[in-house]
Amino acid sequence: MHWLIRPFISALLGTTIALCLVPNPGQAQAPTDSSATTEQSCSFGMAKGDPTHQCQVPIPAGCVIAHFPGTNKPWTTVSKAGRTFCTFEEKATDWKTRITGHCTRCDSNHCTGQFMVRFDCSKP
Repeated sequence: MHWLIRPFISALLGTTIALCLVPNPGQAQAPTDSSATTEQSCSFGMAKGDPTHQCQVPIPAGCVIAHFPGTNKPWTTVSKAGRTFCTFEEKATDWKTRITGHCTRCDSNHCTGQFMVRFDCSKP
């Protein structure tokens, strides 16, 4: 009897899963308090012993810095690989006309740095 029930349950579960995966286009809605953002970045690679390196994140025309949801902090991401330290330069970044990231000397075979900033371009 066990061998008769297993195919029935498998077929039943398969049908149930298939029905659960069918999307309902009438229910998908964006949250009302969110605004669309775009992202710009700059990145570079370094070899062992390369000195401090920097790059400028381009600011799209008509856009302003997006803030991390629920804060007044600029919405940014800094990524790096290798033995280096990467951050946005406080003196060379005003968050309105220029955004500059830099990484310290590369102390491993290879290093990379990437600076990403989200912008809100929805305001006229």
